[in-house]
Amino acid sequence: MLLSLKDIFVNDGMESRHQYSLPLSDVELYGVYPFTSPVEVSATVKNKTGLVTLDVDVEYDYCAPCDRCFVDVKSHRVEHFSHRLVESLEGDYNDEYIETTDYKLDLSELVTTDILLSLPSKYLCKGDCQGLCQKCGHNLNLGECDCDKRVIDPRLEALKELLD
Repeated sequence: MLLSLKDIFVNDGMESRHQYSLPLSDVELYGVYPFTSPVEVSATVKNKTGLVTLDVDVEYDYCAPCDRCFVDVKSHRVEHFSHRLVESLEGDYNDEYIETTDYKLDLSELVTTDILLSLPSKYLCKGDCQGLCQKCGHNLNLGECDCDKRVIDPRLEALKELLD
């Protein structure tokens, strides 16, 4: 959704609201398509004494495999993002402000970036997930497996044979 913000920038006290659905079902992350529903976006742009701000609330369903045990974990996420908008940036790049070239802003691109940056780098089914057994692949959250847990240093393997 492309927003035209010229009226907002030139009129103090002006505000505009936007609501729409953003489909992200074609976004692939780590080999899966985790967005199971469109993202519901509610955005407000307002000029308060010359400071133009963008407040965005998003709500969506997310399903991804646990990074330790690979069980699919479904969650409903609600998030809020806030940005300061400027007509142009002077000098060096500044990540505290969003530049709106020609008073236009691609809201969908900004919201997609915000969502992707807010996702956890490690996605777990629970904080104390035990993961999978390194030998047999059994899900350790469901109970222990029958694998031999003793670790023998390969350099001492010959001594083990003497004891057996």
